[in-house]
Amino acid sequence: MPFYFEEFEDRRPPPPLAHKVWAETLAQILLTIAIVLGAWYISWRWTASLNFDALWISIPLVVAETGAYIGLVLFVFTIWRVKDYEQLPPPSSVIQCHSRQDLEDRPLIVDVFFPTYDEEIELVKLSLLDAKKIHYPSDIDIRIHVLDDGKRQPMADLAKELGCNYITRDNNIGFKAGNMRNAMEQTSGDFILICDADTRPFPTILEHTLGYFRDPDVAWVQTPQWFFDLPAGKRLPDVLSKRLGAAGRALGRGAEKIFGEIVVGADPFVNDPKLFYDIILRRRNWANAGFCCGAGSIHRREAVMQAALRQFSFDVQKIEKQQTADLSKITGEIAADDNMRQLIRHQVALEKEFTPYKFHVSEDIYTSIELHSDLHREWKSVQHPQVESKMLSPQDLLTWTVQRFKYAGGTLDIAKNDDFLFRKGLSLPQRLMYASTVWSYLGGIWNVVFLTAPLVYLFFAVAPVTAYSLDFYKHIFPFLFVTELGTLFAMWGISGRKAKYSYLAFFPVNLKAIWTVARGEKISFPVTSKSRQDGNFLRLVWPQTAVACLTAVGLVFAWTLFLMGIGTYDSAGILINTFWGLNNIVAMSGIIYSAMWRPDEVADSVEDEIVFAEAA
Repeated sequence: MPFYFEEFEDRRPPPPLAHKVWAETLAQILLTIAIVLGAWYISWRWTASLNFDALWISIPLVVAETGAYIGLVLFVFTIWRVKDYEQLPPPSSVIQCHSRQDLEDRPLIVDVFFPTYDEEIELVKLSLLDAKKIHYPSDIDIRIHVLDDGKRQPMADLAKELGCNYITRDNNIGFKAGNMRNAMEQTSGDFILICDADTRPFPTILEHTLGYFRDPDVAWVQTPQWFFDLPAGKRLPDVLSKRLGAAGRALGRGAEKIFGEIVVGADPFVNDPKLFYDIILRRRNWANAGFCCGAGSIHRREAVMQAALRQFSFDVQKIEKQQTADLSKITGEIAADDNMRQLIRHQVALEKEFTPYKFHVSEDIYTSIELHSDLHREWKSVQHPQVESKMLSPQDLLTWTVQRFKYAGGTLDIAKNDDFLFRKGLSLPQRLMYASTVWSYLGGIWNVVFLTAPLVYLFFAVAPVTAYSLDFYKHIFPFLFVTELGTLFAMWGISGRKAKYSYLAFFPVNLKAIWTVARGEKISFPVTSKSRQDGNFLRLVWPQTAVACLTAVGLVFAWTLFLMGIGTYDSAGILINTFWGLNNIVAMSGIIYSAMWRPDEVADSVEDEIVFAEAA
């Protein structure tokens, strides 16, 4: 059957960002200065700039600025420097990947897992066919397994047709994590390559990654995820000419002469993960703090099982301690005797699930934390810089929203319920790296304030600072300028503008995740759709639409009163809040556009139907 992404099959992934020492050094200098200037600015805001006549907006804004500043400090720590691991020759036997020399040597066994639930059979077939093309310079045993939680006979038939092992189970307990646990019980590979149903591994994926496991302390290797189906977009003149004819094309060309090439519709959901993998995760290597992201990762079975056994033991002891305390309250005894403790421990061990992969919506980051905090082994994680597979991106706003909610809610749920930032075994750099991830998902709180503050001034002429004076400018502008310049050098070779706007526009989903976790509700396990959902999704972006519309109305309202000399607006305040408001409108416009975005072929067919109906 045909798929929409077939026209993109010839696309090739971009190479990893080249490590430029001069850019990294400049970034470190500038970002250090930015942190100092930021501390100076935040200190001034708290001590000398609060508007005591409007503390109801002044206090929330300075709290939001402080939260954002803490996030900046953590982000700078995260992207401080690049330290790629040496890519060693691929091993051929077990003994080359272990420190123990008493092992019986044999060729390596690699299990390739494809968990699936309801994905189209033909889609999974493409992934399996690519997996069968994996080559290796020596004779190792590569075993491909279809982990079907959908219990579908056509999927079983496909696995048999392609010579793959088919694994299913009677229930879907634990969802993807439970599916992989069930597969681990029925397989015995030394390493496990995890793929999603739409993951298309390149032939070199094992040849380029298994060499890291020559270090016996390497627990897993994460490769960058690359979405090969991202819309390329169209030039602005072409888009406008389709709507407005020759006049539109001329208007588009005029805009490009001023602003440079403008592409409309490219990656409307900001799905390109290059910034995340090439900047953020890759730069966690130096602190051994990169976390697993599921698809495209290779795991040492020994590491996963050891960490799971120790976590199982820890959980049993924790439950035993609680039940013993409860029993003491009932019986009135100070402490239970050894026989009673042993009986409780035995019963808890029987009832407790043994889970190599945690039954959690964010099982990948959960496993990463458990391995990094293992007190008995200093397990290492490796972020491999080169793309080794391709996969499909979310193709509509509903799928995008569900996916982002899972990421945010899952991470916050771990932070709230497992207190992992204070877990023994994590180093200080690892704690800070994980703290940076958690803190970023709290950003919805202060982003709401940043979107609201200019509205307060535009409609009511109420400023959150004592005055938009020279004192204000000399504190904020150096901080903002040096921060932007330092970030530019830190991300040299990749633009972060879309990601910044997306982060600001992400606030409703972020707030929903925070509220869900705060109320103690369980984050669900919806499978990310691999097909495009029909229709537009403006209902999902009503908060962003409201912000954009209110800001636009506020700009007209404030400028009208200012020019008429009505109210207490001043030129400095109205200019600053105008630029602030326009920035917010631009940030919201991206996600509003994505709610209405449709692939060209869908849009064209709808237009053809309209033309045909009008002619009839």
